Amino acid sequence: MTKRKKILLWSVVGVVLTTALLIGLWAVDMWYRLEICNYESYDGQGHGYYVYPDMDADSLLHRMQQDYEVFSLRDWRWHKKHLLYTNPKPGYYHFPARIGDKHLIRRVQAGIESPVRITWTNQVRTRNQLAGVLAKQLLLDSTTIVAHLDSTPYLQQYALNKETAVCMFLPNTYEVYWTMTTDDLFKRMKREYDYFWNESRQHKADSLHLTREEVATLASIVESETNRRAEYPQIAGLYLNRLRKGMHLQACPTVIFAVGNFRLRRVLQRHLQIDSPYNTYKNLGLPPGPIRCAMGTTIDDVLNAPPTKILFMCANPDFSGTHIFSTSYSQHSSVAHQYQSALDERLLNERIEKERAEKEQLEKEKQEAINNSRDEKV
Repeated sequence: MTKRKKILLWSVVGVVLTTALLIGLWAVDMWYRLEICNYESYDGQGHGYYVYPDMDADSLLHRMQQDYEVFSLRDWRWHKKHLLYTNPKPGYYHFPARIGDKHLIRRVQAGIESPVRITWTNQVRTRNQLAGVLAKQLLLDSTTIVAHLDSTPYLQQYALNKETAVCMFLPNTYEVYWTMTTDDLFKRMKREYDYFWNESRQHKADSLHLTREEVATLASIVESETNRRAEYPQIAGLYLNRLRKGMHLQACPTVIFAVGNFRLRRVLQRHLQIDSPYNTYKNLGLPPGPIRCAMGTTIDDVLNAPPTKILFMCANPDFSGTHIFSTSYSQHSSVAHQYQSALDERLLNERIEKERAEKEQLEKEKQEAINNSRDEKV
């Protein structure tokens, strides 16, 4: 073989090897971006994204680029094409700090969601409020949730009605899927409700001659009476005593619920005349359902209320936010008179202080007007 042919042969071999090496490096890079990592978060942490029904593949990529460095858009486009990736399925997806194209595409194509946490507190008072809180945390419409909460025929499968439906929604934090249906939501809450009402709690409710929903209703009244957690057992005992004796509960929070004005600070005589099944001044026994989503701990306070003879309670005249409990009406009447006198004095002082402040403000404005007039003359 001549020298020229050897040079030509080695040149061909070199080109082939170089080409093979480049193809190999390209293939390794493509494989690495496909299987191992084409996205790496800037902060080294995983990030989650809500994918709405109208989002396309590029929209999700654009959002991810705010948190992730994309090493090769060319590889991304190649993989997207050959994996037949069109649009992601709706859902919440939490990705690790490093992820390859294949794993990202497969997850959003198959709709393999990450769970989200939903939560609400005992500040939820009505079905509409509950629906609003849930709709803000899930891919659900509040009107659909309300329709289920208002449908007694639908709720019959859970042995509930529209007045007691909120009993099933115990305030807590739950892990669910963002795209769950309304039916799935109700089924999940039913499982949680049944899990909470174990044999021990059910036995205690039976011994009080109350249903689960009646216990929750009483607990909702207890929570509405005070922010003092330590008083819950006493208040629960008070109302249990009234129920046993066949007395009117005379619970102001139920009247406020009937009025529908949750900013109402004082229940007046005209409020007590409202015609509503929630007016426990006019109707014996418990109202038809809870007046808020009662906490599980408060339900336990009702179930474990200590024996007591108290029948009355009144806000403490020292305005500490506590209550004074009484076993007789004469004791209660004396405390109520003290509280009313203290309240009248407080309101009088507040009115005097308000008038003084308004007078000072008026004098200040007059003086400013005089000063401005002098400045104009100068």
